[in-house]
Amino acid sequence: MTTFENRYYGQLPKIGIRPTIDGRRNGVRESLEETTMNLAKLVSGFLSENLKHYNGEPVECVIADTCIGGVAEAAQTAEKFAREGVGVSITVTPCWCYGSETMDMTPDIPKAVWGFNGTERPGAVYLAAVLAAHNQKGIPAFGIYGKDVQDVGDTTIPEDVKEKLLQFAKAGLVVAAMKGKSYLSMGSVSMGIAGSMVQESFFQDYLGMRNEYIDSSEFIRRMDREIYDKEEYERALSWVKENCKEGPDNNPEDMQRSREEKDRDWEISVKMALIARDLMVGNPKLAEIGFGEEALGHNAIVAGFQGQRQWTDHFPNGDFMEAILNSSFDWNGIRSPYLLATENDSLNGVTMLFGHLLTNTAQVFADVRTYWSPDAVERVTGYKPEGLAENGFIHLINSGPAALDGTGQQTRDGKPVMKPFWEISEEEAQKCLDATSWRPSSTGYFRGGGYSSDFLTKGTMPVTIARVNLVKGLGPVLQIAEGYTVELPEEVHDTLDKRTDPTWPTTWFVPNITGEGVFKDVYSVMNNWGANHCAMSYGHIGGELITLASMLRIPVNMHNVDEKELFRPSAWGMFGTNDPEGADFRACHNFGPLYR
Repeated sequence: MTTFENRYYGQLPKIGIRPTIDGRRNGVRESLEETTMNLAKLVSGFLSENLKHYNGEPVECVIADTCIGGVAEAAQTAEKFAREGVGVSITVTPCWCYGSETMDMTPDIPKAVWGFNGTERPGAVYLAAVLAAHNQKGIPAFGIYGKDVQDVGDTTIPEDVKEKLLQFAKAGLVVAAMKGKSYLSMGSVSMGIAGSMVQESFFQDYLGMRNEYIDSSEFIRRMDREIYDKEEYERALSWVKENCKEGPDNNPEDMQRSREEKDRDWEISVKMALIARDLMVGNPKLAEIGFGEEALGHNAIVAGFQGQRQWTDHFPNGDFMEAILNSSFDWNGIRSPYLLATENDSLNGVTMLFGHLLTNTAQVFADVRTYWSPDAVERVTGYKPEGLAENGFIHLINSGPAALDGTGQQTRDGKPVMKPFWEISEEEAQKCLDATSWRPSSTGYFRGGGYSSDFLTKGTMPVTIARVNLVKGLGPVLQIAEGYTVELPEEVHDTLDKRTDPTWPTTWFVPNITGEGVFKDVYSVMNNWGANHCAMSYGHIGGELITLASMLRIPVNMHNVDEKELFRPSAWGMFGTNDPEGADFRACHNFGPLYR
């Protein structure tokens, strides 16, 4: 039997299925009981078969004990869901029901209603009525209505309904998974970067999370007092020596560190990775050596490391720590990533968290560094970009935390991908390691030494970059750009890469261009990006991010997602249908943060 490890305190969220029914007895309700309950079982089975948590465990669905015909059964179901740890609610029905009496009134749980499209009983009429009740009461809900009429008792879920059920459930589970967890700030503000000025009100009001803080000196204390698993450290250091190959040292000869210093940098880098993980999620081994408090961790589902400059001016940088923790494998084998944002950019850390929980895959943290126009590329290299890159591309590059999964060495059907950890083979993990070289860091940037991961992402991968930004007077906004990674001829890549720091991982990215607004060309996407960082997820997940943002009441200020993939609560349409972007801003402002 497979054992699933939940590394955070609190049970994994479940999906509650609420079969609602016409409460009239003497033949009406009785004739609908079996059909209605079977509809709930159908949805439960479908979601459990197609959804998994971050740790690979199938998502569990909880069905109400009875069909819900009125307020008494609605209350009984709410009590059961609270007891069972339900974090997402889906109401299903093939018939008319009493809207305000049967609706889910729990305010901070994402909720949807599937009104069966059938002519024998008016499930669609209930859907319209109960959504109106949700809107009137200020408890937004998603409406799911199949395009084609079905026969009553049909035991299939139409494809369009499946898509909406999955899009809603994935986003809803992200909301539930974040609630009660922590963002751990390791250090403080890095080089004046606004994203590392952690805003507690954002985490608390919008995400339901708490903030935890440690000073960078805690790393020194734990190293000096050996507050880590020394057996694991020796195993990790041996694994690093075997699997993490060093690349060329680009520093001037008089600024290069000695072999003895480089070896010490590796030792400290490995200890930093162990300590950061233990700070995030704890480690029972620490209790065995007399450090019970440290063994508990901070229940951090995501963290950030300040690094520059107070740490990196004296100690090895955090690049190895960030890169290996964000990857889907280390010396303990293949496992779920630990999300760690460089420069303590909490907003990029949150964006990484969104992408990770939606896809269960590792995330690539990067600078949105440079827009290369076709003319500029041709001027510098003599090469005129073609194919996906013909209109120019964006250089995504940053020291450290880009997960090694971002090499693109994992494959599916012969194509480069980034997979959930349970799909990654040992051979694929090794290929990611082999495609990465660890370059002695620039001692101009990092006076304390250390190593940076250097790799080149394979092309043709569908990816989505995103970023949460905070705007005074407005609050958080989310920006999204779906696109593809691209490959350049080797000599072209080398020429462009060497114009910046070539010891860092590079991804050449092209957003999908729509010809309209900020997506009229690649330059406009770069020019309208809201911060210096982005998080990159595998796959085109813009629609799921938009659904998630609406649940959290975070408006989306730019995206290139097809309109047919937009799925927001029913109430959003009440704020305007000709201008979905404007309606999104108005709805989010009206309803306010989910937890305030």
